Amino acid sequence: MGRLAGKVALITGAGMGMGREEAILFASEGAKIIVADINEKAGQLTTHDIIKAGHHASFVKIDVGNEDDWKKSISFALETYGKVDVLVNNAGILLFKTIDETTSDEWEKIFRVNARGVFLGCKYIVPAMQKAGGGSIINISSIYGIIGAPAAAAYEASKGAVRELSKAAAVDLAKYNIRVNSVHPGLVDTPMTADLIKDTEHTKQILASTIMARPAHASEIARPVLMLASDDSSYMTGSELVVDGGYTAH
Repeated sequence: MGRLAGKVALITGAGMGMGREEAILFASEGAKIIVADINEKAGQLTTHDIIKAGHHASFVKIDVGNEDDWKKSISFALETYGKVDVLVNNAGILLFKTIDETTSDEWEKIFRVNARGVFLGCKYIVPAMQKAGGGSIINISSIYGIIGAPAAAAYEASKGAVRELSKAAAVDLAKYNIRVNSVHPGLVDTPMTADLIKDTEHTKQILASTIMARPAHASEIARPVLMLASDDSSYMTGSELVVDGGYTAH
């Protein structure tokens, strides 16, 4: 306990799924949490649950693809807690379509959230982390940011962008004592993947290549993210942390 004592963490997409689990876990480890989400109802619920458990949290509504929203959210974090030590770029959306079926509007929508949102977070968090003396940025990518798969062209491309952006940011921001790493989950049981998991044939296809033969619980991704947020990963930057039940092992 207390691995994030004294730290302030801003987590996007913290209303549901992995983001919610990360926020609750980080708070239990001593962090003050900025719960950032476009879904106000879900974000307020996460905030309420953290406070009810005796920890510190504040909600801010954010559209991660909107530059002004990022500026306002970080200003809110600084006004509320004085600094930001940890940023988890967790917000993301999913689209299952082949490249020939994907429209240009769908491509732009996926990239606006999954790639532009991560870029803006990495860019605008720098002054706040400089004020804190450094920090840790964790960008949630996917196994599909590493390997190809059928019928997810835009999603895979956006997550591949997150993977390489994380490495570029790690190089650029090391001079500020800011570490940047990416996390690559496999299939995780969250509201975002609910329809996918209900698709028995598609799920069987994914799990056939997953050594552990089951989807991850969101908490099983949150714990490795906690490690990257904490000083336990003080010599890790530009790294890819794969948490996929063995999907990419063969």
